[in-house]
Formats: sequence, structure tokens, C-alpha cells
Amino acid sequence: MRPENAIECHQVSKRYPNFHLDHIDLEVPTGSVMGFVGPNGAGKSTTLRIIMGLVRHDSGEVAVLGNTMPRQQIAAKREIGHVSEDMRLYPGQTIAFHMDFMRSIVPFWDDKYAADLLGRFGLVPDQKIKGLSHGQRVKACLLMALARRPKLLVFDEPTTGLDPVARQEIIEEMSAVVVDEDRTILFSSHNTQDVEQMSDRITFINGGSVLFSRDKEDLMDGWRRIRLQVPDGFELPGFPGLVSVQRNGRLLVLVTSQYHQNLEQMLSQGEASVTAIERLTLEEIFLTSVSVRKELVQ
Repeated sequence: MRPENAIECHQVSKRYPNFHLDHIDLEVPTGSVMGFVGPNGAGKSTTLRIIMGLVRHDSGEVAVLGNTMPRQQIAAKREIGHVSEDMRLYPGQTIAFHMDFMRSIVPFWDDKYAADLLGRFGLVPDQKIKGLSHGQRVKACLLMALARRPKLLVFDEPTTGLDPVARQEIIEEMSAVVVDEDRTILFSSHNTQDVEQMSDRITFINGGSVLFSRDKEDLMDGWRRIRLQVPDGFELPGFPGLVSVQRNGRLLVLVTSQYHQNLEQMLSQGEASVTAIERLTLEEIFLTSVSVRKELVQ
């Protein structure tokens, strides 16, 4: 494993009766926030469980924080903080009980940071879990993960079901964690708005396969929707990165993943003219990529 990476997965596969994780390649640089995006059933949670040593992969190689998984999973787990939508705390116990329990079992627990998070999240130590709202329970789970000061944080759909205010608070706190450049976040979600807001790298997964894994700014800077007014009989010249073409009369709408400034000049030939060039959101990029893959499979 290269020291600049917190996570490396090479050709990782896992087969279930109705699902196949197919030769996943994934590298997460230390100090980065990797958004792991895909629809439900795409393979996100399976990949995360393999990375955390909760599921044994059938083939391939996995290294986490310099530890080979699952052989060295105990050492890796000491440095991993995990928050997911389905995490459960003891309903009849208080937040303080859970904090005391975590302090007793983890190697590093920061009391000062935990107290600070209590105040920032508006949580009361003596309040029982069963009396908390969904958003408060997520914040309590996040507190337990962050106060350990782990080197790697793995978030699996942490904002699912939250109201907009609570979701924004969670996103802001997760973003603040990476002020320490040695700390890394792998953030799995099907909510592309959250991923676009906090990630600096993006991996798209669908149907058990990684579509691509890129720097977020480079990825989004390459995608454009181009609207063309064209004459009858116009033939579109071929060029790299052309993803889709839609035609409605004399209006042509192109989507490209490799936009460059010379492209507008190349398309504006004869009576053809470019009427608009638009950036795509991360959600539009993902939906287009998934749609194109389905067409190729069919």
C-alpha cells in the first residue's frame, strides 16, 4: 500500500446469490473526502463493509491505513470511526452512558472534544436515547465516532431521513473534521447534493461496478450540455467524450464529458451555431453515466 493512500482496493469482488461486487478498484488519498455515490443496491454498503473488515471479500486485495484486510483488521478498526443510517444505540440509556462506554473501550477518546460536540449539537448528556429525534440520534452517533479522533471516518448514508437543518449541521461537522490533513473521510450516499458540497473526490458505483473515480473539480469541469441550432441535413462531427445526443427538429442537445474551449468553434460550422453551454450538476452527471451504461449493457 502506498503511504499517500488511506484506502486501497484492487480487483475486489464479492458474490451473493442476487448481487455481485465486480472487481472494484478504489484509492482514497490520505486527508481527502471521497464521495461514494450510487443508487440503492449499487454495492456501496458491501464495499464499505469489506473496507471495515465486517465482510470478507472473495478475491482481490484491500489495505486500510497500511493494514491488509481482513488479516490485520483489529489494528485497522482501532483507527476507524463509523456512522451509518441504521446504527443503533441503547434506547433506555443516556448519551452520557454511551460516552462512558466508548471511553472505556477505545484507545483514544477526547473528553474536551466530546464536550464541545455536545454543545454544538445541542445534546443533553442525561437525555435517554429513546427521547431523541432522528436527527439528534444521528448527531449522538457522530459524536461517538468523532470523539475517538480516528484517522479514517466511514459514513454510510448518514444524512438519510434528516430535515434540511439537521442535514446541513451534520455535513458542516463532517467537513470540519478534515481540517486535520491526516484524517480521511469515505462518505457513501445517494444524495448527490451532500456529496457535491463536501467531497473533493468522487467515485460513482452502479450495479456492483465502479463507473469512474475522479477529482471532483476535474470531473465537473469536463461535463457540459451544449445546445446547437443546426440546418437540415447537419451531420455532427465525431469528437472524444461525446456521451449523448438528442435532436428535436433543428435543435441539437449534446452532452460531453471532455469539454474544451475549441469545441464550440468546431461545432459552429456553416449554418450551425451554439446557442448555450451549460454545466451539469453532480446528480445530472451521475444519472447520465448510469443511463449510458444501461444502454451499453442492453
